[in-house]
Amino acid sequence: MRNPLNIWAVFAALILSVAPIRAQQKRAITFDDLMSVERISEPMVSPNGRWVAYTVAKPDLAANRINRNIWMVSTSGASEPRQLTRGGSDSRPQWSPDSQRLAFVSSRTGNEEIYLLSLSGGEGDPLTTLSTGAGNEQWSPDGQWIAFTSDVYPDCADDACNRKRDEAREKDPVKARIYDHLLFRHWTHWSDGKRSHLFVIAASGGAPRDLTSSADYDVPPDERGDAGDIAFSPDSKEICFTAVTDRPEATSTNGDLFVVAVSGGETRRITTNPGFDGHPVYSPDGRSIAYHAQLIAGYESDRWRLMLYDRATQKVSNLTESFDRSVQEPVWSPDSGRIYFVAEDQAEQPIYAIDLAAAGSPRPIAAASYNDEISVSADGHTLAFTRTSLTMPSEVFAADADGAHALQLTHHNAGLLSQLDVNPPERFWFDGAEGTRVEGFLIRPPHFDASKKYPLLVLVHGGPQGAWDDSWGYRWNEELFVSPGYVAVMINPRGSTGYGQKFVDEIRDDWGGKVYDDLMKGTDYALAHFPFVDSSRVAAAGGSYGGYMMDWFATHTGRFKALISHAGPYDDVSMYGGTEELWFVEHDLAGTPWSNPESYRKWSPSTYAGALANFKTPTLVIAGEMDYRVPYTQSLEFFTDLQRQKVPSKLLIFPDEGHWIAKPQNSQLWYKTFLEWLATYLK
Repeated sequence: MRNPLNIWAVFAALILSVAPIRAQQKRAITFDDLMSVERISEPMVSPNGRWVAYTVAKPDLAANRINRNIWMVSTSGASEPRQLTRGGSDSRPQWSPDSQRLAFVSSRTGNEEIYLLSLSGGEGDPLTTLSTGAGNEQWSPDGQWIAFTSDVYPDCADDACNRKRDEAREKDPVKARIYDHLLFRHWTHWSDGKRSHLFVIAASGGAPRDLTSSADYDVPPDERGDAGDIAFSPDSKEICFTAVTDRPEATSTNGDLFVVAVSGGETRRITTNPGFDGHPVYSPDGRSIAYHAQLIAGYESDRWRLMLYDRATQKVSNLTESFDRSVQEPVWSPDSGRIYFVAEDQAEQPIYAIDLAAAGSPRPIAAASYNDEISVSADGHTLAFTRTSLTMPSEVFAADADGAHALQLTHHNAGLLSQLDVNPPERFWFDGAEGTRVEGFLIRPPHFDASKKYPLLVLVHGGPQGAWDDSWGYRWNEELFVSPGYVAVMINPRGSTGYGQKFVDEIRDDWGGKVYDDLMKGTDYALAHFPFVDSSRVAAAGGSYGGYMMDWFATHTGRFKALISHAGPYDDVSMYGGTEELWFVEHDLAGTPWSNPESYRKWSPSTYAGALANFKTPTLVIAGEMDYRVPYTQSLEFFTDLQRQKVPSKLLIFPDEGHWIAKPQNSQLWYKTFLEWLATYLK
């Protein structure tokens, strides 16, 4: 009789022999695949806990736009998601307190307005019809009101005035702009004299009421605010919001909390912290307002603390001073006993909970994953949020209040991902500058073969106070970068978030110092410890501060075969004069060009152009003309110096883009040019 163990051995060998063939059936990701990914965001659990409404955005390459529609899925996971709108311009679903209607923002008529949609069907009906548009909508807890914001002229008392002034400006053949103060432009837009004001409108319709009439400030702040900076009190009688009233706005990060009655009247400031106070949320019992705050004036990368404002005593408490991570998106439990939030931690973003009665430290309830956009049901039983990784675009998840039994509710991209050979990041730690432990990540190419040698692409993140996280990227997709057969290494050097405030702060007035050493040592570590990396074929790429580091690489080392610099600061003095948020450069370079000229000279890559024999690395330079954060002239200066010194170089400028390249057809050219440049020098 044949030995049954031998039969199983033959069977196992057969399985193993087939496995590589099956693996080879998967293919490398392409740009078209990236454009096919459905981008999931803005999940909002219904008050009754039965549904999650969310937004699905999908690029339309032919139309050169991104379509957005509202979807809904059951929190039980028992049914397939259902598409609610099909106009292609809908976002920000917000549940009514009775869970029967959704408010959302739509630009289907050409202007963003607030719409209401009944779950019984239809595409939704407009609630607002303002010439200045509407957004950032939020229901009052009693369901009677909807708050929203609109960009209006502060001295206009009604929409007719705003409309008349806009029409006159449109007809005027002279398009000159005149300013007598800072901030006069921001990101991709110039100041037009309007301010974002806070309005309320009855949910049944009618005329909106401007609660910040005549105010010469924005709600939420244009510089750093979002819809989370507006909140109703539980009795629906008051709204708390964040505003920046310091002048000039270009040098201040001081956002304070204000309150105003829904019925109208004077606004009242309730915080005076010199840093930024934002994302207020009232406790359901009405006693407190939780919010996150940065305590250092003029520093946008101070960690966010979780603060508590007592409405009766006006006392402010710091709940997370000993928690060395940055608190984001505070959300109350319905019993007012717990606050949930997310915080970056070593490339992940767990959900944390802090129990107020226990007066303890925050504890992670969804660790070892990257989570975002949390909301909680009115009964407190269900959390909804998005979760993502470097190998999975965001999808909607739900979990119990303690984070247990996390369930993936949507699988919009599962079919596409099943066809792709994408590899998760592999973590490694090494000793960086001054012996400090630094984390890096390596991604292997598709169809990886350990017996082969692969070119290495070193990626440097922006910020500089930012990080490479375990989350899917749309503008910079690491899986697409490695798809031609490269190994990617991403290092979180000094200045990176998620590793404690001291680690973040160590990049101040040291832009090309310890962080540069960290990046060089991390590259050395990868070359020494991963035998499949070809040390003779190494390139680097980065955007924003990562672009700055490419310019620094070009003027300080010749070790790379090619560089790609996207929107990088090159000359710090001219960068200071052209950027808009001056607090950033004034903090990071420890002063102004006239108060601390040595730092501006020392940390400018332009200072060293031509002074280094290694200033010869072939470099691709990319920028958008509408980039007011790092003006595209920085890239022009860099490209000019490269060309004049006969360094092989190419300039790619997008007239209709800002700091990042967002339009699908522009993105297609961006990736094509990026990958062709690498192929030229890494083949």
